[in-house]
Amino acid sequence: MLPSQPLLHAAVFALAVLQALASDTFTAAVYEHAVILPDATDEPVSPDDALALMNKNMDVLEGAIKEAAQQGAHIIVTPEDGIYGWHFTRETIYPYLEDIPDPAVNWIPCTDPARFAPAPVQERLSCMARNNSIYVVANIGDKKPCNSSDAGCPSDGRYQYNTDVVFDPEGKLVARYHKYNLFRRETQFNYPKEPEAVTFETPFGKFGIFTCFDILFREPALVLVSELQVDTVLFPTAWMNVLPFLTAVEFHSAWAMGMGVNLLSANTHNISLAMTGDGLFTPEGPAAYHYDSGTEEGCLLLAELSARPRLSPTYPPAVNWSSFATSIKKSPGEKDTFLGAVRRDIFTFSELRHKAGNYTVCQGDLCCHLIYRMANKSKDEVYVLGAFDGLHGSLIKYHWQICTLLKCKTTDLNTCGQPVETAQTKFEMFSLSGTFGTNYVFPEVLYSGVQLAPGEFEVLRDGRLKSKHGTSKPLVTVTLFGRLYEKDLPHPLRTAP
Repeated sequence: MLPSQPLLHAAVFALAVLQALASDTFTAAVYEHAVILPDATDEPVSPDDALALMNKNMDVLEGAIKEAAQQGAHIIVTPEDGIYGWHFTRETIYPYLEDIPDPAVNWIPCTDPARFAPAPVQERLSCMARNNSIYVVANIGDKKPCNSSDAGCPSDGRYQYNTDVVFDPEGKLVARYHKYNLFRRETQFNYPKEPEAVTFETPFGKFGIFTCFDILFREPALVLVSELQVDTVLFPTAWMNVLPFLTAVEFHSAWAMGMGVNLLSANTHNISLAMTGDGLFTPEGPAAYHYDSGTEEGCLLLAELSARPRLSPTYPPAVNWSSFATSIKKSPGEKDTFLGAVRRDIFTFSELRHKAGNYTVCQGDLCCHLIYRMANKSKDEVYVLGAFDGLHGSLIKYHWQICTLLKCKTTDLNTCGQPVETAQTKFEMFSLSGTFGTNYVFPEVLYSGVQLAPGEFEVLRDGRLKSKHGTSKPLVTVTLFGRLYEKDLPHPLRTAP
């Protein structure tokens, strides 16, 4: 017996209301994966051997995907290089690649595996999504044949791309993204001719996707957020931690706050390469994060996130990053500065000589202002205020503006800027600001042991990064990390189309 028309309408309406309510939030998962790596070789392995290695990694990922789905996750992100690792030449990675079609073909590899050339990895990922009714995000390699009619075609007759794929809960391929900003060691892959701004709609917001090194550049990251207005960014990464400003959890959390979006960051786990740290990051701070430099274990994280954070009542207000700092008159003690290196970047530093103080340090067009009060002034620890305004990078050069309150490695001022993971000094308060020439500034607070400080600081509308109360743990760094994309130099490795 068919239901009456009014009952049918009522049921449809009730379902729509439930879906609308459900879509205010969603449960996201990321998995930090200890990748099973292939044996080092100068010769390509057989396709069967390549698939066997990838299946070993997918066995682990499938376990995480099943567990995430059982815990109610709507989407899970797995890491860059998570299925085959990273030790490859152009030739040795070839057996691991598949031809990944444009999602416009409307394909479910799980139910129609023979439609295109054999693609066992895409088929298995599609089935993981379909069998667990969850969006699955993975990173694999794409191969595209080309010939001499294409002036950019490599001599071996194919393009090879570092590629993210997304399968929806039915197993359909809904997104494919070719990494635009290759890390300089990724010589096994080609640069895409044009940046791809890849988005897709879900019941819980608009999603964009990019990979690892992409996060530091304008395209496609800034385009997705500022122009295409995505709510959530999916971020497979194989991130090597670099103190003091670029540990994974520290920078990725700051990027989500500075950009005002959710960032679902899934990292590989390899302690020998300082790869650890992933999280579910929001405009308000980390909903969940993980950092483990002591074991070789993978880790699954889940959290409930706002589907459309810009509509949330707790969404942070717009910030004028230079407002407060430009109103400050230079203090008399600021000439007492010295130069120090953070890796290859030469900062202007000033030592914080007292338990409390008010300092200004300038470099180039940037002046950094700090008001602080330490809970205890240890004779064994030295902190500095630092400023950097210039190009970063030895080959690929991009413009940073950085204001930082930083613990030095030892009491020797020559060690200021060297990596430090632990500290003993707590601060009763701090307020850091700078005369930034950009709207793209990322606020970082890092505690001893590479721990974040959720809920313990705020960014005011006038650009001050300010503690809400005393720090709960000893402080390693407080940093405002600015990016002047328009001052980046042309990319030296990307060939013009």
